Amino acid sequence: MKIEQLYTGCLAEAAYYIESNGEIAIIDPLRETAPYLEKAKEQGGKIKYIFETHFHADFVSGHVDLAEKTGATIVYGPGAKTSYDIHEAKDNEEFKLGNITIKVLHTPGHTMESSCFLLIDENGKNHALFSGDTLFIGDVGRPDLAIKSDVTKDDLAGFLFDSLRNKVMVLEDDVIVYPAHGAGSACGKNMSKETWDTLGHQKEVNYALAADMTREAFIKEVTTGILPPPAYFAKNAAINKGGYESLDIVMERGNVPLDVATFEAMANHEGALVLDTRDKQAFTKSHVPNSIFMGIDGSFAPWVGALILDLKQPIVFVCDEGREEEIVTRLSRVGYDNTLGFLKGGIEAWAAAGKELSHVPSMTASQLESELAKGDIKVLDVRKPGEFAAEHVENAISFPLDFLNNKMDELNRDETYYIHCASGYRSIIFASILQSRGFNNLYDIAGGYNAISGTDIPVTDYVCPSTLKD
Repeated sequence: MKIEQLYTGCLAEAAYYIESNGEIAIIDPLRETAPYLEKAKEQGGKIKYIFETHFHADFVSGHVDLAEKTGATIVYGPGAKTSYDIHEAKDNEEFKLGNITIKVLHTPGHTMESSCFLLIDENGKNHALFSGDTLFIGDVGRPDLAIKSDVTKDDLAGFLFDSLRNKVMVLEDDVIVYPAHGAGSACGKNMSKETWDTLGHQKEVNYALAADMTREAFIKEVTTGILPPPAYFAKNAAINKGGYESLDIVMERGNVPLDVATFEAMANHEGALVLDTRDKQAFTKSHVPNSIFMGIDGSFAPWVGALILDLKQPIVFVCDEGREEEIVTRLSRVGYDNTLGFLKGGIEAWAAAGKELSHVPSMTASQLESELAKGDIKVLDVRKPGEFAAEHVENAISFPLDFLNNKMDELNRDETYYIHCASGYRSIIFASILQSRGFNNLYDIAGGYNAISGTDIPVTDYVCPSTLKD
């Protein structure tokens, strides 16, 4: 028996490769199928099952493509309805994989079809639980993503409590818990950086599994303090239910070099959004006018999903040489399949053609300190509300990047804004979006709050009103 966790840091997502006696199961695969196909070929095995713990909202799964390429059966838990062929498993149904067994435990709560998969080894012993978004390390899945007219988040939280007590906590303490996500995912509130643990240890340290936790207290705990889900979550869940275009076609269409004239025409006349995926310092120095920064080395896909509201939006991009395929792939992971190509030769080609370049004005934290000493200025803190509440520049305005599209009307194009996040990644995204919408009086604070904290700028933990309006 072989179990391998395939962890993707940018999505904080874990897929699993399980093999026994030449038969293979994949749990919660990412959009690209090549890693699973290559592993199966190396092992000389055949992919028999693709198990999906639920309809994922934070990424597009590779289950449909993988099934088409291998003939494997896609297995969901009870209540899953799709437009493509699946095996809708019954609670406690068992699937033989070589010399081991995988048993379906229906665990509604995160979503109604959510299920865990219990691996029973060659000796009939419960060995591992692939817990999806039902149980994380240090946390549980949020219960507000599958709300319907007849099911509230409190209802889902109650179902989750019952699922954990009746299906998960009754298992042996030495069962290994393999969740679908780790720290950084928006599918929970406070996940550990660890990506697996024993169930016994989780019973000791995970608040949600506390022996004295009542159902009412659990519901209150898991429904309090959760931020609204990113805009793309519901759309990705719909894609995972309804199917999608083959990634091979998406890659063929998107990984295309465009000369400067063609690139410019797509941006100016065909409605394509220009996405700049380079390093933030490179972007601030020079970029194609009206392009949006989302650096590939940061939380790229989640921010694309949170801020580009139309999954069908045509996209052309600027990147460092050699990363073109990676960018098309990572956009497709969150459902952005309408990538049309990249700027051949990069920003250097654009400059060599004599085209206009833009930049993001920047100042140091010390320079901000001098500006604050002169009088009242508008400092926009674009970190998350919790970060702002913990500590922020005195009189700064909380304006989280997550909510920019909904709060744009609170900003004034004639005002000068001094923008910062924690280290500079989110603030450059924020500034680039404002620039693309005609805001020209902007300064990014280099190094963000990390740099500010090293100055004498007054800070406070008092939560100021997060609005620019009286």
